[in-house]
Amino acid sequence: MILGLGDSFKPAQLQFQFDSFKPLSGGEEMKKKMPVLLTSIMLLAILVSPPTLSAAPYYQGKIITLIVGSEAGGGHDRVARFIAKHLPKHIPGKPTVIVQNMPGASNMVAANHLYHVAKPDGLSILHTHRGLVFMQLLKVKGIEYDIRKFSFIGSAAAESNVFFIRSDLPYKTFDDLRKAKKEIFVGGGGPGSINSQMTNLSKDYLGLNFKLVEYRGTSEIWLAIEQKELDGMHNTYNSSKPYVDRGLVRPIFRTSNSQKGIEPLPVNEDLTTDPMGKTVMAMLGRTGIMGRLYLAPPGTPSNVLTILREGFASVLKDPEIQADSQKARLELEYVPAEECIKVTNYILEQPPEVVKIFGKYASY
Repeated sequence: MILGLGDSFKPAQLQFQFDSFKPLSGGEEMKKKMPVLLTSIMLLAILVSPPTLSAAPYYQGKIITLIVGSEAGGGHDRVARFIAKHLPKHIPGKPTVIVQNMPGASNMVAANHLYHVAKPDGLSILHTHRGLVFMQLLKVKGIEYDIRKFSFIGSAAAESNVFFIRSDLPYKTFDDLRKAKKEIFVGGGGPGSINSQMTNLSKDYLGLNFKLVEYRGTSEIWLAIEQKELDGMHNTYNSSKPYVDRGLVRPIFRTSNSQKGIEPLPVNEDLTTDPMGKTVMAMLGRTGIMGRLYLAPPGTPSNVLTILREGFASVLKDPEIQADSQKARLELEYVPAEECIKVTNYILEQPPEVVKIFGKYASY
């Protein structure tokens, strides 16, 4: 009988047949009895030996490379480095986490690398943005990935895009903007920026008297607003909150994804009666939950993916880390992978006629 580790052991349960031994009369008798004796001793040793120690955690002694698809120093890079600092202690085995910037083609270079080059071993993770799904929808040249086949970890932030107007101007509500006869100069970061995309949508479907003025980035736009060269811009609430807090601008309306503090603002897709306008605004607005998207290569084992998801969720729910993120002016929260996958499918399942119109506003 072989006993399990949980069974109680009684000497009587082993019948070693010692009573079958007779006084040894010579070497031949010893040879005959020796195999039986050795087998009995080995079985006893197995039964009374301590349980085997559990295997070391999968990530122990390993290095996770957190790939950022943009230049060092930007918003995505800051968030990635913040998470890289805190993630190790939230993953069993406490791996080392390093950040590698891989800029190019609005994160396309990094996404193609993750899809085709990185091994599906949980040691390569991409920090990216919502634009990946739009680039695939519009079949942008150079796309070599199917975002639906990536292993989704989740998002580190849910963003809402808000229209902000200079506080010294007389516009306090959406109706005030709609009644404005004077042209309102709004800053944008180029055709591929959501700042410009939302401005064009607001002009065409909300009937606002906006004049788009392109700049190289949001830092230049904020400077132009400070100097009163511009009247306002569409931008994420997270990154704009410091300018709201010090009274430079006020928020007027927002996209469908809300955040703490701006819930009462009217939603842009509710401010138009045009069905196509509602749909296109919803496409841009609902992807706000993927503002800081994290992906692993296709085929990452489910047990490894679970470790990563739980680790990211733990980091972003940790009260101490949340306090640190507030000090760093980073508004972070964990959005589960399932929610990101749901929105991704919603975007990619749009009919051709919607995709055609959407392409007028979202170019890359």
